[in-house]
Amino acid sequence: MIRRLVTSLLLVAWLTAVHGANSVAPQTLVYIGTYTGAKSKGIYLSRLDSATGALSVPELVVETANPTFLAVHPNRRFLYAVNEMANPSSQSSPTVTAFGIENATGKLTMLNEQSTGGDGPCHIVMEPSGKNVLVANYGGGSLAVLPINADGRLGARTAFIQHHSSDLNPHRRTIAHAHGITLDSANHFIFCADLGLDQIFSYQFDSAHGALTPNVPPLVSLPLGSGPRHFVFHPAGQYGYVINELASTVTAFTYDSKRGSLEELQSISTVPEDFHGKTYAAEIAIHPNGQFLYASNRGHDSIAVFTIDNQTGKLTLIEHQSAQGKRPRNFGIDSTGKFLLVANQDSDNIVVFQIDSKTGRLQSTGNDVAVNSPVCVIFVPQEAKMAAPTGFEPVYPD
Repeated sequence: MIRRLVTSLLLVAWLTAVHGANSVAPQTLVYIGTYTGAKSKGIYLSRLDSATGALSVPELVVETANPTFLAVHPNRRFLYAVNEMANPSSQSSPTVTAFGIENATGKLTMLNEQSTGGDGPCHIVMEPSGKNVLVANYGGGSLAVLPINADGRLGARTAFIQHHSSDLNPHRRTIAHAHGITLDSANHFIFCADLGLDQIFSYQFDSAHGALTPNVPPLVSLPLGSGPRHFVFHPAGQYGYVINELASTVTAFTYDSKRGSLEELQSISTVPEDFHGKTYAAEIAIHPNGQFLYASNRGHDSIAVFTIDNQTGKLTLIEHQSAQGKRPRNFGIDSTGKFLLVANQDSDNIVVFQIDSKTGRLQSTGNDVAVNSPVCVIFVPQEAKMAAPTGFEPVYPD
């Protein structure tokens, strides 16, 4: 008994002494959703070095049709992808597909799929409890809730809502186009940005039953032709921001978390005043420290960087940084807050920028990789691992 205790203590001391020399730098798995066809075949995987920003050459980890947006389960064991299809048929029906993540390699194994109930599913979010995923159907102008079983498989829809409005946008379409879903920090309300109706819909959310109920008030309207696309909350929860695709603006709101209601604060352009070309805003994200907001522009091909006044919630432009590619569709900020990765859909590349933690400005790392028709990047952090000890021989006392 004493010999075993001494051996354990010696092993702990040895591992502590060599930990710095033998630890393996942490990496983040980066899953890339794409439009598939002649060039792309499905979901790709790359690895981001959390110390240097180096990005490995992407590898195909699963073939699936048009996995344009992805979500990862909180336990990091499952990944979910929309399959963006139109005109449902027995050959190609709009679905969400569930995959298991192999811990050692990051490779994906298909578990099952479920119908979204509407055409062109384009956005998916995972609720914090891991019980449900929520999907926005762009073509169908609807949203749905799909439950997640203990084994990661998807169940049949528990909620489905079709958007309608009598105040249609003649500058876009005459039908709804649900484009993005966001949950508040308490998981009590969800918000759906509808690009076709120029409205953000608010719903009460019952996570236990996967149910949605229209909130009171049920929506907030934006100026005609805005085209709200994606919506995000400030980490502190008192402000919300929507990126407007057609107007190329960001609208800021104050948020009443008890009522689930939004009140407009400000609208600010995502492109320079002297730019008059054709451009469409796409993605929006807030830095984990809550001080900076980022927005992508397709056409101007840039990332707009803003500071956030934490006292008022209002935005101030810092810079426009070239996306170093064409049509920056989506981008993501890794969990460390050090790097921002941009998916340039039309130039077939992912570009890595370093974020200045004091100013929020972006600086190119010189790291970029080729991948065909990238649409979405999502991160799965991996813990730092210690290299296996070699040559250790336990020494027993006489």
